[in-house]
Amino acid sequence: MTIALVTGAGQGLGRGMAEQLSKSGVDVVGTYRTSDPAGAGFPMLPLDVTEVATFGAFTESLRETVARHFGADRIDHLVNNAGIGTFAPYAQTTPEQFDELVGVNLKGPFFLTQALLPLIADGGRILNVTTALTRGVVPGMSAYAATKGAIEVLTRYQAVELADRSIRVNTLMGGAVLTDFGGGIMRAPQVQELAARTIAHGRIAEVGDIVAAVPAILSDAFGWATGSVIDLSGGQSL
Repeated sequence: MTIALVTGAGQGLGRGMAEQLSKSGVDVVGTYRTSDPAGAGFPMLPLDVTEVATFGAFTESLRETVARHFGADRIDHLVNNAGIGTFAPYAQTTPEQFDELVGVNLKGPFFLTQALLPLIADGGRILNVTTALTRGVVPGMSAYAATKGAIEVLTRYQAVELADRSIRVNTLMGGAVLTDFGGGIMRAPQVQELAARTIAHGRIAEVGDIVAAVPAILSDAFGWATGSVIDLSGGQSL
């Protein structure tokens, strides 16, 4: 039995990752921030990753959920997917916007992973999520990309400091993908056209293009990968 926790599994990439893992035979627990999405097909727990003080209680809730649904006392995989994107030109980015991005995209996964370490099995996997915008520049996304760049650095530190428990930590680099992320900006045809020009495959991704690889990344097939950025951007900004 293999159990994965996927944060931000109510919609978009997170929902796709959770569903793909479930199809591959992994038992999944997802989290949501606002309203519990119906018909998930796996347990869903409320979690606001900006509320660090609640992480202890969340860990206990997860422990109870895993025991009740799967008869287990640990999880094998943690996918830190929950995140937000804010479009704001650098010169106009406010401290409030910056703090929100840091709270959700960096502080949240930093301390949530820390809180969950006693529940993650030795030999487990942690998958963080970053963006091709750490490699190629799109004006207006400086604060967002900076938080994701920090996640890439954090991943390398986690990989080294958790190696004594044989926990592998990697980062999934996505690119432009058709979801409602960032207010659904990628659903605008003109934005899709501009983004496609920067992608080797010549189009933006569908959710399935990204999530299809996640079960493999978390499996023993990637057992010798840790501290890595795994590029699933379709060749964006090469």
